[in-house]
Amino acid sequence: MTLRSLKNTIPALETSDGAGVKIKRSLGQRQSIRMDPFLMLDEFGSDQPQDYIAGFPSHPHRGFETVTYMIDGHMLHEDHLGNQGHLRNGGVQWMTAGRGIIHSEMPQQESGLMRGFQLWLNLPAAEKMKPAGYRDIQPEDIPSFSQTGATVKLIAGNMTVSGVKIAGAVAGGSTEPVYADIHLEPQARLSLPVPAGHNAMLYLYEGNARLLDNDGESPLDHSAASVLTDGEEVRLATGEQPARLLLIAGKPIGEPIVQYGPFVMNTREEIEQTLRDYQSGALTS
Repeated sequence: MTLRSLKNTIPALETSDGAGVKIKRSLGQRQSIRMDPFLMLDEFGSDQPQDYIAGFPSHPHRGFETVTYMIDGHMLHEDHLGNQGHLRNGGVQWMTAGRGIIHSEMPQQESGLMRGFQLWLNLPAAEKMKPAGYRDIQPEDIPSFSQTGATVKLIAGNMTVSGVKIAGAVAGGSTEPVYADIHLEPQARLSLPVPAGHNAMLYLYEGNARLLDNDGESPLDHSAASVLTDGEEVRLATGEQPARLLLIAGKPIGEPIVQYGPFVMNTREEIEQTLRDYQSGALTS
């Protein structure tokens, strides 16, 4: 199998979104910094209530999907379809904006640690106007598997490990996304398959880890999108410290992208129509 190596690194920048929630943004910090089919990756994490308490009040989306993974904390999702979901430790909310959705994500805690990620996954032109949808995925519904010194939670995608096929909580889709949360103990090694042709990245959010390839090894930067070359396998290692990191991969769409804030379409004309739809109330009709 061809090992993937480190192609380039995108350090996350500190910024804010919603009503002032402090975040670190790697993908999407500028519209030119994306990894098809992924538009944005935000990391949030603070034990200071003023960094998150204002949350994300009601706002619209069209043309893509949002995937929110909560590691610590409690937020409430509500949308115009009547969906309501409590996002707690280890849970995931997978929202398809499609032709249009208006939702809010508000903290349900006044103190303590809130930590997690939000990923924006683009939709191809043929799917941008499909009906909106929402999935509330509980922690116990996310498959996991272990190897010596390693545990992997498979949020999305399929993997065959040691001859056993493992299906993530979300599987399929036109971009065939892979989303895994990897926990490595000290002095661990782990090899994971990644479909050839998928764009892929690693995001180290705790500890230290290295990417191994045919030419040696590359330390991974903390809170950064480590974009990988093409290949069929990702090989990781730790030293004296444990590590936690995300593996995110997807089949590129290869279509033009025109984005205006929370709206992602293929042409300027479609964005202009989206704005008219939002102003007239037709976005969600």
